[in-house]
Amino acid sequence: MEFDTLDRRSGLAIFDSIENVRFELYTAEPIALEPTPTAEFYFPVETAVGFETTAIEIPNHLSVVVRTQSGEITADATSLNNLSLPPGEHLLEFQSTPMKLYIAVEGSLGLTYGDTAVTVQFDGRRRVRIGARSFHEHPAGTITVTDDIADAMASLSLLGSALKTTSCERSFPTLRGHPPLIEYGETFNVPNGIEAPDTGVKLVLPSEPEYVYPAASLAYYLGAEIVAGSTPRLIAGEFEHALDRSEGYEATSNRILQQVFFLDCLTRTEGYYPVELHERTQVEPLVDLDFTDLYERPLAEQLRAYLSIPFETLEPHMLDWHLTTDVVPTAENVPALPYFANKLSLLRTPRNPDTHTVMPAPQIFDDFTRTAVTAEGFTRSASDGWNWDDDELFQVDSVDTIEHAWVGNGYPIGANKVTLDSLRQQIDRTPPDDSALKIHVVCNDPAMAEENVVGEFYGLRDFVSFDVSIHEETTAAELAALFESDADFIHYIGHVDEKGFRCADGYLDAQSLDEVNVDAFLLNACRSYRQGKTLIEKGSKGGVVTLAEVINSSATKVGRTLARLLNAGFSLRTALSIAKEEVVVAVEYVTVGDGGIALCQSASGGPAMYDVSHDEATDTYHLEHLVFLTSNYGIGSMCSSNIDESITKYLMSGRIAEFQLSAGEFETALELELLPVKIDGELYWSDELNMENF
Repeated sequence: MEFDTLDRRSGLAIFDSIENVRFELYTAEPIALEPTPTAEFYFPVETAVGFETTAIEIPNHLSVVVRTQSGEITADATSLNNLSLPPGEHLLEFQSTPMKLYIAVEGSLGLTYGDTAVTVQFDGRRRVRIGARSFHEHPAGTITVTDDIADAMASLSLLGSALKTTSCERSFPTLRGHPPLIEYGETFNVPNGIEAPDTGVKLVLPSEPEYVYPAASLAYYLGAEIVAGSTPRLIAGEFEHALDRSEGYEATSNRILQQVFFLDCLTRTEGYYPVELHERTQVEPLVDLDFTDLYERPLAEQLRAYLSIPFETLEPHMLDWHLTTDVVPTAENVPALPYFANKLSLLRTPRNPDTHTVMPAPQIFDDFTRTAVTAEGFTRSASDGWNWDDDELFQVDSVDTIEHAWVGNGYPIGANKVTLDSLRQQIDRTPPDDSALKIHVVCNDPAMAEENVVGEFYGLRDFVSFDVSIHEETTAAELAALFESDADFIHYIGHVDEKGFRCADGYLDAQSLDEVNVDAFLLNACRSYRQGKTLIEKGSKGGVVTLAEVINSSATKVGRTLARLLNAGFSLRTALSIAKEEVVVAVEYVTVGDGGIALCQSASGGPAMYDVSHDEATDTYHLEHLVFLTSNYGIGSMCSSNIDESITKYLMSGRIAEFQLSAGEFETALELELLPVKIDGELYWSDELNMENF
């Protein structure tokens, strides 16, 4: 975490080199930064500075919680209303910033919300202390296991050691540390310092991968011990709950995780953050739960109360769960489980997938494709067991979550293929050399130059520095140098076939690269998945590839949409799920590696989207406000709607709020933030729309 003064105006920049995010604060006069002890802050911070000023301007309409410097809340400015505070020792905690940010100051002050910023005005020149903490976290160590299922059960029983609390506040992502990693070795070994929490919760499961693997997220969140038993059940003190109910074991386990987590989010409003939570106001009249009393109860009693409520009662009001991961139940996939438990992913162990034929799009003879080979469909069929070739293509069971990942051989159509190497790279990520995002747009076919406009889309952001370069008709050596360079993203436009990337002087096969240092990529070419897989193996973290031929016009549309979404802070997985809705044939696109990687942070925290339908009869607009999770804003994060002027908070993930707006109110909503807007099924951008479009 670094602080530095600005050159173009008075103020300071805060840069988190690990997460590659930057934020700026502006001051009324030039300042000189001085190091400040981090221990002076009530909440933990990594770095702190002090300076003198009369006012600080914070860009964007960020909500603010005001506390005493001992942590007690004295005012809540989340409604974006102006606020005056009497003399005292104040600690301002800002929401929706790319790092945890606090401002400590003594004296009286006022908060004034303008059109695009909030200003903190002091009663004269005051010494201000700024403290910041990265959202980045590392595992405490690595547990070594053999391929014995008993080792897997024992290691998963220790995932809860990373919880920073076993109270309902563990539903806050910042109070859940990354679980310890798991790797294979000759004997079972647990490093010093990794100890299971004393929650008294047990998951009794048959000693089979199909039962053990799907329990990883639940075991982590509950700090539960996994023990062998013939009948799957949850035990907490004297309370028992069956895990093999009518919907099946996996569905039951995943429902329990969703239900307990959701009700923890409601109960925690009785604690350190007594906010007005939208979901609590919706659920409280429907259930016989005393949240004030539950907050003080031990975990076993909370679980008994929570699970007494039918899931169907809560389901309409739950947050949209973010991720389902299919983990092929083989021993070599056990090391993947801590990574997905950390995300609280719903987990499944898939059976053999169905045979699937990937055919070229029906427009194949009306438009050219991005391949140099004959446009023919091809069929792959799953062999008995799980040992088919890693190039197999197949259909997987659909999911009800926003995103879908796959761990195992083969390429699942419509899901993110995740490898163990890409998961390890999440932890091993090294800081970039500087704060500018380096983007290379490569177009190796002049006939596809229409997509080159994406170079303009990368960088349409304040507070994020972009270094975008355009490369046309590169040679194999030039393209190799780009992949091996330290860069954040490569957007490739051109042809890929069995020989590799087609270049001006021949081909580049990714297998020939010594290493790949580009963090992420889009290979917008036909059947690019083999080259993308190799880029991940050589060191890249994640990317978007194709499984079959893609039509040039459709590929151009998908490429443009992805560029704008990535620029707006969406992750690869989420961006692709939105972009694929643009064209029917986009089913051929999938993410490989770490689909959760994002190029930059959204301006308002989690990336957002409006889903709008227009009622022409009444000239009103039904608007659904969606906010998506990122690596910095995990499940359990809260947000506000910039459309709603109340102090209401929402649980971030998917649809958070609905509004019925007049034409004027809708036009005002479009001016609040640069974001994608889906209107009657068509995708637009807020800066492109005005009421003349309707």
